[in-house]
Amino acid sequence: MPRQSRIVLVDYPHHIIQRGHNREVIFSGDEDYLYYLDNLRLWKTKLGCKVYAYCMMSNHVHLIINPGENPENLGLMMKRIAGRQTRYINSLEGKTGSLWEGRYKSSPIQADEYLLACCRYIELNPVRAGLVDLPVQYRWSSYPERMGAVKQSILDLDPFYLSLGDAPPERSEKYEQLLNETIPEQILKKMREAVQRGQLTASSSLAREVSEKFGRCLEFRGPGRPRKLRGEGNGK
Repeated sequence: MPRQSRIVLVDYPHHIIQRGHNREVIFSGDEDYLYYLDNLRLWKTKLGCKVYAYCMMSNHVHLIINPGENPENLGLMMKRIAGRQTRYINSLEGKTGSLWEGRYKSSPIQADEYLLACCRYIELNPVRAGLVDLPVQYRWSSYPERMGAVKQSILDLDPFYLSLGDAPPERSEKYEQLLNETIPEQILKKMREAVQRGQLTASSSLAREVSEKFGRCLEFRGPGRPRKLRGEGNGK
């Protein structure tokens, strides 16, 4: 059965997860992280994409990417970055084969409701994993750059983050307050399940609208078989 094409929406942020093959380590030292960041900076600039959040853990990567007006740029950007990282690591370790676990997973995000929550979820990953006590202590996420603690020239500030205040200190303070608030469990569940299933992290109304447009279910419904969309056949 052929794989369904990935849903990419024009000028929408997309939550992306890419894991190492068999959950193996991708980044074993500072040079590996820095090489990935260099390529992230290079290809987002070349393709006109925007990076709203990132977090590199030892065996997987979280990103929030807006592909801009050309949805094909999302896949092209991920292909270039993943391919370069594979060749780099293989050349260092004298190996061949894939560094990554198949295709990356992605979920378009309804920005006004879920984008900042998704950014917080990603940037708190090292805290949840017990690697640091505070997100600003973790070098390989967008949080220190967002707070002005480091200058990486990778992060693009999305309109909803910018709306938190008129000046960087005000935005940083309000975002930090948000970070300390618990993300509701139903939102966490929706974000996690949507990216694993390639569905939308969005309100039910928007998910239904986009589902109708693409002719397949993109709305998280929890356990059980999804309802068929109108006009969807009994394909095998």
